Order: sequence, then C-alpha cells, then structure tokens
Amino acid sequence: MPDLPCPALRAAAILALALAGPLHTAARAQAPDAPALYQQHCASCHGAQRTGLMGPALLPESLERTRPAEVLRVIREGRQATQMAGYAGQLSGAEIQALADWVRTPVVPAPRWGEADIRASRIATPLPADEPVKPKWDADPMNLFVVVEGGDHHVSLLDGDRFTVITRFASRYALHGGPKFTPDGRYVFFGSRDGWITKYDLWRLQVVAEVRAGLNMRNVAVSGDGRWVMAANYLPHSLALFDADLNLVKTYEAATLDGKASSRVSAVYDAAPRNSFVVALKDIPELWEISYDKQAAPIYDGLVHDYKMGEAIAKPGYLGVRRTPLSEPLDDFFFDQGYRHVLGATRPQAGKSEAASAQVVNLDVRRKIADLPIAGMPHLGSGITFAWRGTTVLASPNLGGTGVDVIDMRSWKNLRTIPTPGAGFFMRSHENTPYAWTDSMMSKDAKDRLTIIDKRTLEPVAEVREPGKTLAHIEFTRDGRYALASVWEMDGALIVYDAATFREVKRLPMAKPVGKYNVWNKITRSEGTSH
Repeated sequence: MPDLPCPALRAAAILALALAGPLHTAARAQAPDAPALYQQHCASCHGAQRTGLMGPALLPESLERTRPAEVLRVIREGRQATQMAGYAGQLSGAEIQALADWVRTPVVPAPRWGEADIRASRIATPLPADEPVKPKWDADPMNLFVVVEGGDHHVSLLDGDRFTVITRFASRYALHGGPKFTPDGRYVFFGSRDGWITKYDLWRLQVVAEVRAGLNMRNVAVSGDGRWVMAANYLPHSLALFDADLNLVKTYEAATLDGKASSRVSAVYDAAPRNSFVVALKDIPELWEISYDKQAAPIYDGLVHDYKMGEAIAKPGYLGVRRTPLSEPLDDFFFDQGYRHVLGATRPQAGKSEAASAQVVNLDVRRKIADLPIAGMPHLGSGITFAWRGTTVLASPNLGGTGVDVIDMRSWKNLRTIPTPGAGFFMRSHENTPYAWTDSMMSKDAKDRLTIIDKRTLEPVAEVREPGKTLAHIEFTRDGRYALASVWEMDGALIVYDAATFREVKRLPMAKPVGKYNVWNKITRSEGTSH
C-alpha cells in the first residue's frame, strides 16, 4: 500500500482493504471453474485435451470460424441430429459462459499428434469380395453433385440430371476445403476441420476408410493419378501424405530448412500436369512443390554454381520438398490453366504487412515474377480463368471490395474491375456458357444476390436474389446448362437455375448447403471451377 501522508486516509485505506479482501476471495470462490466443468460434462466426448473423440475438437484453431454466440447456443441448446445435448437445465448462465470462453483458449501444453497417433486412428471397411463392381443407383456417374450441408453436418449425393437426392449421410464435423475425387470419379475424399479424412465410395454409398491426419486441418488434395492423398494441417504444423487407402506414408514438418521456424499450412493443391502437390505456408515465406513423379529431378537446396555438374549434395526429387522463397507468405492460391504459375494472395498479418497483396510465382524458375494489381482482399482460391479477346484472363472475387478484378494472364495487368453490389467469396462459370456468376455474401446489404457477368463484354447483365437470405456458391452441371446455388441458411435450399435464362427450375430444401461439387467439372478441371 502506498505511504499516505494523512493518518485518516491511511486508516480508511486499511479498512477498505480489510473489507474488500474477503469479498474478493468470495467472488473468486463463486466464479465457475471452467476446466472442472469441462472434465465433468465434456471430456468424455471431446477428449481430455479438447482434441476430439466422438465429438469434434474444441480448440481455438477449430473454432476460429464459429461465432462466440453460436458456441454459447450449442452449449445451451445442443445440436440437432447429434449426441450433443443442451446444458441449459444443468448449468447456470455463468457456467455456460465460462465454458464457452474456455474452449476458445489454447490448450497448455499444446497437444501433439504424431505418426503413431495417425496410424492408430485409421479405420477401414474392406470391400465385399462378392459384390458387383457397379453403382447402386441409376444416374450419370459423371454428373453427380456432392453437396456439403454444414447446418447439420451431412452430405447429400445429387443426381445432376433429375435433380433428386440419391442418398444423404452424416459427415465429420465442419468439412473444410472442398471434397476431392479420384480420377475415375468413383471415390471422394472429405477433409474436416478437426483433422479427419473420410474416403467415401460413391458407387456403393459407403465410407470405406477414415484417418485423422491432424488436430486442425485446412484441406486435402488427391493426386492426378489417384495414388496419393495429402493433408495440410494448422495443428500440428505439418503435411501428411497417404496412399489411396489412407495408409500413412510419411509426414513433413512445415518448417524452414534450418528448422528454426515452423508454420501452419495454408493449403495444398494437386498440380496434375506437373505430377506434384503445391503447398502454401501461412507463416513462412516459402512455396513448396512435392513431386510424386519417380523421375523427378533431384533437389538442390541453397546456392549451386551449376546443378548439372553435381557440385552440391542433392536430395531425391521424388516426394521431396522443392522450396521457392517468397517475400510474403501465401494464404491461398490459384493455378493458371497450364499449371506453370501460382497466383497467390497474402492476408494482412499483425505487425507485418498492413494490407493484403497478391503475386505471381513461376514454378519452373521458382521465383515471383509479378505483383497482381488487385486491391482489397482477393479470394484467389475461388478465381476462374477464361478466354477473352485473344488472351486468357483471371477473374477473382474480392473479400474486401465491391468488384471482380479481371487480370490479363500474359501481362499480369488489370483489364477491368467489374462492379458488384458487395464483397464476394465465390465465383464460377463453365466453358459451355458465356456467363460467370459471383456472389456478394461478405456484404451485409447484398448477401442475398448473385451477379451474372457476360464473359464477352466483362459487364454485369443480370442478378438473381433471395431476399433476406445468404445466396452463394454456384456450381454448374456437367454440360453447363444449369447453375446450382446455395441458400446458406439452416432452413436453406439448393436452387437450380437455367444457365441461359437465369430462371429458377427447381428448389431442394437443405440444411445450410455450404458447397456443391460436380464430379465431371472437378476431375476434368473445368475452366470455370476451382481446382
């Protein structure tokens, strides 16, 4: 206590401390013990370290896209169609709030998930030897849609000709990054935010294998030959490589060459013409390429006078990491149609860059060759390319602006910024339609509309609306005749539009259908879809 000159003031201060001490102690005693509450009510389903068991992981990394109010609601009311019961009748409001706050704090010490954990997590269901190898349904296997319903964590398989649901099944919690198909279109791989990879047989309508690649995962990629699956993890800082049956082959620590710094992995995508996976790191300014070509050239890290003379010690190129140094890390990226260039965006980082930026990286010369003149916050992972007046252009929605930027992919210069009602997240087209569709779902006032752009004139020509709802994520049928959009609401729907007249054809009720993916468009890498 400070030395107070007045005896009366000093006496008053001593009395105040004496009175406040017991009250302060009592208040602390009455405060809910969140760790104890968690162990009593949550640990059996979500794990002692919150890494997930029967229920999903409850880590800050897993909950970063879940609003605090939603966490409170789920604890209080539970979640329909799951074993998550509501605790409003058992816990006080203060206890529920304490739990909601606590699951958003880091686990100390940080949980680990190594190769032994990955291998032990694998679950497989062998195929019956006597079952005919043919689909259990009558539909075009190349015109199926996999629809991820985030509202209640289910997946619907949709016939893209009749627009009827073939089956609907439960998924892991919070699928993320888009499903990936094998080259024959038979199998699809889902990646969940809490690290699970699920291999599903679209013909037999059955899960055939699952494995947990990490504790918090960004996305998965499937190799162009269908032999490999790679997972990008936020936690731990790693990549995990599997064979097509989800047996672990190896893990890669996402770290600098000297091992002094590690990183979350932003994304991994397959570059099929190059027989490689390309990887972006969120915290380290490097782009990685990992070749699955057994004839891949050796890798020389650092400076080499002449690699042809073998002056340095090389590492095998097959399944090895080929590093491209960058000035800024990439958060997401997009390939040109030839897969020679990566077009990547950098998000603002605390204490580093003040604004988002975008750059072009040449994978052959392994360096940045241009800055992309895109302001705001481009969402290049959902960009599209198409032919325009003798050149090829990239069109990208923008999370931080009200427009679609169109970039000439020869000069890397901005040709036009097409006005839209608000900031958008997804953009799609198809080679058989002259129109591209983009949403404004990041805008409070314009999230209920889709803008339709004429690719010939680079001008908006129409819009469709779903007043008061969030309308987003277009995907086309195999032939490009119909465009399917999502009403991103719990009582949402899949809306089928005629791609030429923009008129609604059919509506299927669904629980927040966050994304839909056409088998043919994905495996043929249609110019109007993300890769």
